[in-house]
Amino acid sequence: MRLNVFILFIFSFISPGSGNGFAFASYYGNHMVLQRAPERAVVWGYSQKGAEVEILLLGPNSKQVNSTPVINGIWKMTLGPVPAGGPYNLSAVEKGSYGASIMFSDIMFGDVWLCGGQSNMAFTLSQVFNASDELEDALKFTDVRVFQAALEQSGKELTDLTRVDVPWSRPMPEILGGKPFTHFSAVCWLFGRYLYKTLQYPIGLVESSWGGTPVEAWSSPRALHVCGLGASVSRSVWNNSVLWNAMIHPLLNMTIKGAIFYQGEANAQYHQAKYSCTFPALIDDWRLAFHEGSVGQTAWDFPFGFVQLCTYQKSKVDGFPEIRWHQTADYGFVPNERMKKTFMAVAMDLPDRDSPWGSIHPRDKQEVAFRLVLGARAVAYEEKGVSFQGPYPSSVQNINETFLNITFNQLVKVTISYDIFEICCSKEKKPCDTGSKWLPAPMIKQGSHYILIFTGLCPMDNVWGLRYAWRDWPCAFKSCPVYSADGLLPAPPFTWNRWY
Repeated sequence: MRLNVFILFIFSFISPGSGNGFAFASYYGNHMVLQRAPERAVVWGYSQKGAEVEILLLGPNSKQVNSTPVINGIWKMTLGPVPAGGPYNLSAVEKGSYGASIMFSDIMFGDVWLCGGQSNMAFTLSQVFNASDELEDALKFTDVRVFQAALEQSGKELTDLTRVDVPWSRPMPEILGGKPFTHFSAVCWLFGRYLYKTLQYPIGLVESSWGGTPVEAWSSPRALHVCGLGASVSRSVWNNSVLWNAMIHPLLNMTIKGAIFYQGEANAQYHQAKYSCTFPALIDDWRLAFHEGSVGQTAWDFPFGFVQLCTYQKSKVDGFPEIRWHQTADYGFVPNERMKKTFMAVAMDLPDRDSPWGSIHPRDKQEVAFRLVLGARAVAYEEKGVSFQGPYPSSVQNINETFLNITFNQLVKVTISYDIFEICCSKEKKPCDTGSKWLPAPMIKQGSHYILIFTGLCPMDNVWGLRYAWRDWPCAFKSCPVYSADGLLPAPPFTWNRWY
């Protein structure tokens, strides 16, 4: 089946152009999903200089005929708004001496989401828990369509993708399963599938991810400059911007609804302190670039979701707590003033020591996607009454010389722990950091909104900081001490300083 998909993909590029270079760009084809109204989809491609291209869209809710000139060998058309649904046929006809034409069929209009990151985004459906059931169930969701960019690097910004791994396709086990880390993303697919169950209209999923990659490779030079990182900075083969150039920049003309991202492991030891700048800067820059590339059709502040890092090693210090914190621009939660219209899936309570692909690659991607979709429903679709954030402290106050009271912003479900909270004990009046003296602060009592912790190991006058779950592997599977009252969403890790 995968061979048949590949042959169809090649045929769509070779046969219509009649040898004159007339073609759509790489990420258009049969079965694709284009962005629904009120946004307008952008289509573009190649033709001979001086020609004119006529675009025809025909389907149940829209009939459009428009023409556009070819400028420097490229034509580009912004379609009129089309409501969710389909199927449609989309044709491009080259006017002039050649008279070549291309037609794509079974096109749907819905919401298009971009999925990026490193190996936990590349992790496929064949690798998750209950993989066989998930692959069989995928066949039911024919209106959730997938597209996957091939792994490519470039030293300069490319106009189009060099290669495509999966052209637009309906879900099939051969595409969603297969060889680990090489077929379509499990998190991306599950996110789209859960989203479809809520929205009940087509979802388009575009994956562009590569295992082991730092954020700098996915960032434009413009974004890196914001954080004081120049073009000369590199990490092994991952030179700055090489994946932005080859795997993101070519997609900018696409109109998208939003993006999700699963990355950060590769920055746990590389430019770790910079991540609180580089990750938010990437989000800002992608938003600006997609807005400009789609002629204003992709929102300038499109919703951006991400997965806060899970776990890796129990007994070693590897930078994961710091990266989790930096993923929120050091606020501890999102959305916040620095990272507006973002949403986060906390994953530190989903460790998988026995994962065949190493504990850094946990198999419960279903829960990750479910938490992402809660965020998307609340932030991207502004659905009221959707709980998507775990509890977070609204205040920290000393009760007397030996107790701190932590009040949360929502009702909590608490399991007593004696070491998940830590206090920074110091005689110096200065900010606490990883190198400070941290002591366990046992939980003594809890209420509907608060937790009382014991600080008797340090005089209260010397307690300058507090932190929660500040370790790589803070708890067992779905067994962290603090959750939302319904037990679904874990409190994220946090650190609090009395002095800044």
